This record gives sequence, C-alpha cells and structure tokens, in this order.
Amino acid sequence: MSSLILPYAGLDAGQPASLSPDYRSTVARSPRQAPIAIPQTLTEVTGPTDWSRLMGPAMADLTTQHKAEPQGQRIVVTGRVLDEDGRPVPNTVVEIWQANAAGRYIHAKDDWPAPLDPNFTGVGRAITDEQGRYRYVTIRPGAYPWGNHKNAWRPAHIHLSLLGPAFATRLVTQMYFPDDPLIEIDPIANAVPMPYRQRMVSRFDIGTTVPNWALGYVFDIVLKGRDQTPFEDDHDDDH
Repeated sequence: MSSLILPYAGLDAGQPASLSPDYRSTVARSPRQAPIAIPQTLTEVTGPTDWSRLMGPAMADLTTQHKAEPQGQRIVVTGRVLDEDGRPVPNTVVEIWQANAAGRYIHAKDDWPAPLDPNFTGVGRAITDEQGRYRYVTIRPGAYPWGNHKNAWRPAHIHLSLLGPAFATRLVTQMYFPDDPLIEIDPIANAVPMPYRQRMVSRFDIGTTVPNWALGYVFDIVLKGRDQTPFEDDHDDDH
C-alpha cells in the first residue's frame, strides 16, 4: 500500500496520517516538516479529453484476459464515483490491480510460496458512465503475508486508482471485503480511524450478484467532503 495523505490543518478527519507507527515503513518515510506548495503548471492541470485514447479501451473483465478462466471465487464489483455534493462524476478512469485468489501478485518482489495463476494478471480498468457508475468482474483476492511484524497478513483488498480531468487529479484507495477478520488487526487499514475506515469496506449486494455465476459487491467512491473516501499518495510499498 502507498504511504498515506499528510495530516495537516484542514485535512478531513477520515484521511490517514503519513506517520502511523504500527505501519513500520511510515516511520522512516513520513515527512517531519510541513510540505512546500509547488505552483501547478499546464502539465498538471490538464489531461486528455478522452482517457481511452491514451490508455486503450476499458478492460472491465479481469477473468477473460487469458486462454482459460482463473482460479477462485468470481465477483462483480460496482459502484459510483461521486463529488462532495453526491453528484456523479462521469468519464473517470478506475484502474484496478490486485493479488490472485491465493494472495500472490505477478510482481518480481512477490515471491512468497503461493501459486501464480497463468490465467490471471490482476490488472484492469473501468470507465464511469454518465451516472458516475463503474462495474468490473474479477476474482476475490486472497490474503498474504507482508513482513511488517511477526505473522503479519494483509486482508483481501483491491487497489483502485482514479484519473480525473487532469494528470494531477489521480487518487488511489483500497477496497476491502465486509467479512474479513484481518481488517481489524491490519496496521494499514487501521491507519484510518473508525468510523471512517468503513468507507473503504465494500458491501455485499444480492442485487449485484449474478445467479449461478458471481457474488456482487458495491463500493461507492466519494472524492471530497464529509463522506470522502480515504485516499493514499503515490509511494507504493504494498504492491
């Protein structure tokens, strides 16, 4: 997971601090001084009018990217991207990356003894429609050890990165699952105080569940305001 948004004045109480001692790597990398504001230029405040022309079309089904279906529980995840007033945010790219059903990433530094799945890369993207809604199909990821402390395991989660109208508007968060006991003892998840931590937990939805095919989960993402989803910055040490 990335290091977390800085705790300076005006920050929403639900946003995690950059220094969370139980999350060991933040002790060394969290800033000790206030950030310096750097004026944004045209490069930061503009972006493509159509992200799909830059990144390619949506890849909203992570289970059909290879010759056969991947191992694991198939799930459908849907939700809306909303602004601080609850209005939909259309044409937002939602990038997705995750571990496979065994908790293993296709990553050079991920070498713990869990099997790779040749039919699952764990990368995709969706684009919100005019109602701000996105939807993708994937496999429920597994938990994995991560070395933060003795017998440390990360709860199952899916990384989501949102790209808005400009390059500087990228936001990153994680989605957890409602029945996972590891959330309560995970230093990364617990860097976000309660009750705000629940904003990162999806909810099971029988209406989204596809009969005889896939379980359904709903995860709305709020960009600003009192209901804002907790976001990260861009220093990634948890795949």
